[in-house]
Amino acid sequence: MIQRRTFTAAFLLMPGLARSQRAPTRGPNGGMVAVADGHPIELVVEGQTVTFFLNGENGRPEPSRGASGRVVIQAGGQTATVSLTPAEPNRLVGQLAVPLAAGARLVFTGAMADGHRIQARYSME
Repeated sequence: MIQRRTFTAAFLLMPGLARSQRAPTRGPNGGMVAVADGHPIELVVEGQTVTFFLNGENGRPEPSRGASGRVVIQAGGQTATVSLTPAEPNRLVGQLAVPLAAGARLVFTGAMADGHRIQARYSME
């Protein structure tokens, strides 16, 4: 058990993790933006629909054709996974079973059309 705690503490101090945990900013579509491996990924939630806008490292829209993704949602002690479907020009869209509650945490995992894997984290306020 002590070794596990030591590993966790060392993992939390890694510089790459610290960069990925910065607070998201607001994007052009009004959603939260988290930078995932240089890619700004914007999350917009409307009712029970979640939309992730994909952008390249240069900030320009990245085509969603051939991209894939999923989002893991933790809220109220429950965990749910939602598959995302590409929607032109640069979106991945998914449907939630219930609207997101305040305090929900979302982890987006995806692959860009070129195969580049990315992950972004969000927290609903």
